[in-house]
Amino acid sequence: MKVLLILLSALLSMLSSAVKASDITALNPIESLVVNTKFHEKDIPFNVTLPASYQSKPNKTYVLMFNVHPRMQPVLAGMHDWTSHNGGWPWLETIVVTPAGYDEAFHRLYMDYVEGKNQQFLSFLEDELIASLSEKYRLNGFRIYSGFTGNATTGLGILLDKPSLFNAYILASPVLANHPLKPLEKVKAQLAKLPKKPTYLMLSTSDSSYEQAQLESFAELSNLATELAPENLQLTIKRFDGTYYMSQPVLSTAYAIEEIFHDVHETLAPGSAISMQGADAILNHYQYLSDEKYGFTVSAQPSLKKLGNSLLESKPNKAIAVLTKATEAYPESAFAFDALAAAYAKLDQPEKAVENQQKAVELSGELVEFWQRKHREKLEKYQQALGAH
Repeated sequence: MKVLLILLSALLSMLSSAVKASDITALNPIESLVVNTKFHEKDIPFNVTLPASYQSKPNKTYVLMFNVHPRMQPVLAGMHDWTSHNGGWPWLETIVVTPAGYDEAFHRLYMDYVEGKNQQFLSFLEDELIASLSEKYRLNGFRIYSGFTGNATTGLGILLDKPSLFNAYILASPVLANHPLKPLEKVKAQLAKLPKKPTYLMLSTSDSSYEQAQLESFAELSNLATELAPENLQLTIKRFDGTYYMSQPVLSTAYAIEEIFHDVHETLAPGSAISMQGADAILNHYQYLSDEKYGFTVSAQPSLKKLGNSLLESKPNKAIAVLTKATEAYPESAFAFDALAAAYAKLDQPEKAVENQQKAVELSGELVEFWQRKHREKLEKYQQALGAH
């Protein structure tokens, strides 16, 4: 009976956690942000969708994604929630911002820019919307613009006229032919002159019936972009032929997000050009990613671990030096000390394995229970080996 009660209690606890984990009102809380603008007598409302962890991790900062279309809020919020809930992989946790509705003031600013009357829309985005978001929310500085059809064309204009506004642009099925922004002319005149700042640009379309009229212009845009793209522009051009028109923003977003954050998740192979130069080269590479490409810290620890482990059998002293450098670069990382402890254990040095694993356990307090348990189990294993040594 006692065992049954214990099992029942555990089951109820699991069910409670499962319900909480699937409560969409908790997973994707939407806040309202009303932005005062000097360009119109009325304020402009926006929906701000926060990541699930926003309230529980007060020291964490987040990526910003902006889309002009109000109905993209549930699409992007849902895609983001699914692809970020497993440790921000592949989509780093992001704050999604969209207009709250078809607001007259916002529409006027937008159309004046699209029609070439003025660039007040860009000033509004930078000085009022993004400034308001930065003041109220914990942003890490990396910003993504996404748009479909005419809104994609607008994104191309923003990239060329105000490239500092966003770090990445996901532009699905841009309208190019007979568009008042004259996007092809702008690309010819301005793309090669973009500042030397790492920027991501996705251009995509398909052969659906609704996009047929734009395919010739899209081919011209593709050729121009390929020819004129500066070195720091990461350009991706995709044709999702055989797919439906209304699926395009979903397809482009899913594909682009993996590319945008690839360098955050992908560890360098030991045989890569950078890793072959040693630990300092790896650290310099990740410093570039942190300072120049993303604007937030991207850890070199996994790549240092992979290099160190690859050297354990052939060059054990060098392996230990690499793994030690990782603990020096990331003194608060439980995983860095865990990797060094494992290397010492493999080299039959249990005393040093225990010493470093103890440090890993001490630093595991902020990790999920799974990793805390794993680090404790390894410590016990190394202590047993030391006792038998």
